[in-house]
Amino acid sequence: MQNRITDLFKIELPVIQAGMVWCSGWRLASAVSNAGGLGLIGAGSMHPPTLEGHIKKCKIATSNSFGVNIPLLYPDIDKLMEIIVAEGVKIVFTSAGNPATWTGYLKDRGITVVHVVSSVKFAKKSMQAGVDAVVAEGFEAGGHNGREETTTFCLVPMVRDAVDIPLIAAGGIGSGRAMLAAEALGAEGFQIGTRFAASTESSAHAQFKHRITNSEEGETILTLKQLTPVRLIKNQFYQQVQEAEQRCATKEELKVLLGRSRAKKGIFEGDLEEGELEIGQVAAAIKDIKPAKDIVKELWNEYSQLKSRLCRED
Repeated sequence: MQNRITDLFKIELPVIQAGMVWCSGWRLASAVSNAGGLGLIGAGSMHPPTLEGHIKKCKIATSNSFGVNIPLLYPDIDKLMEIIVAEGVKIVFTSAGNPATWTGYLKDRGITVVHVVSSVKFAKKSMQAGVDAVVAEGFEAGGHNGREETTTFCLVPMVRDAVDIPLIAAGGIGSGRAMLAAEALGAEGFQIGTRFAASTESSAHAQFKHRITNSEEGETILTLKQLTPVRLIKNQFYQQVQEAEQRCATKEELKVLLGRSRAKKGIFEGDLEEGELEIGQVAAAIKDIKPAKDIVKELWNEYSQLKSRLCRED
């Protein structure tokens, strides 16, 4: 398939693996890229030397396009950007911050820039900042999310009407059917996180992966709205957050409760009760763990077969 997204990233299929903290290392990114999609290294959980190592290994593991996802709130972001430039990374996805801050710096160095947005307002700001594409991410998505709580099916067509740059849909997309639906709403590419979090190459702990495949409808929730909204699986840590919010805890108290390593404890170390289990609503539809190349093939086959069937019925 060829469209503006495949042309922009020089990839075969418009399937983008999200840059998820503690899940998206070089193994997952290179596996998705080798399967024809675009793999992303998730820098949000990496110290600068760690990111450098993952980029170097990814360049060895694949000759295809790959990128790095960077939350703009990262404390050492200047060091991360220096590493990205020095290592010759060609694609950067930014999120959780002002796209105007780093887009010019990256584009001046020949890097393709994509910004993740949760509202029409920030999609317009991203286009004005000069990004090459935007990811419209609905609040079904796992991890940090928009305060607007706009669903993917509402957000994608509104963003499509507001900007004319390439558009990638994200949030709740874990099947070929969902990809086709997003395309009908105006998306040209599909960013997928949760489905790839439950892959063989995901760097998440095995217990976290199995928690994904055992999830049921309604087990994830958007919380911590006083700080930065995050979607996670309900567990003992979530109950502590809920109790704190019910007694009107201050932001400072919530920060102490969250600590610095809750996501690492849950996703990377496999503590399913005291860890922050960031994952999307679509986890309830995922029932197996398999190699990333098989996931890409399964997604694309379902998308292609359904699209062909609908065209024949037309």
